[in-house]
Amino acid sequence: EVQLQASGGGLVQPGGSLRLSCAASGFAFGDAAVGWFRQAPGKEREGVSCITNRGGGVYYRDSVKGRFSISRDNAKNTVYLQMNSLKPEDAAVYYCAADERRGNSARYYCNDGMRLWGKGTLVTVSS
Repeated sequence: EVQLQASGGGLVQPGGSLRLSCAASGFAFGDAAVGWFRQAPGKEREGVSCITNRGGGVYYRDSVKGRFSISRDNAKNTVYLQMNSLKPEDAAVYYCAADERRGNSARYYCNDGMRLWGKGTLVTVSS
């Protein structure tokens, strides 16, 4: 079965940092675009950052540019999201997702273009 298990969430103060990880299995991770999405209570799920299968294309939504960084290790079937300078508005459940379809831009995948989804990890930003 396809699994995309996010971990690393927790409680952090504004201005702090967290590193999320997502362990993937059950599909060809190295051929898939992967990314991070988040959903806060009462809000629509939004794409945070996505990366193409070999890392040649990267997308960040404007609100996280300069603060978040996505990376992937295909040998470990893992994608990461380093989050720095966290703000209260970053608080949400963060999900990792993937799509084995190739040839699209990272931005495309981050605009609800993913087909494979996992369970999320909760990030709380509060003083």
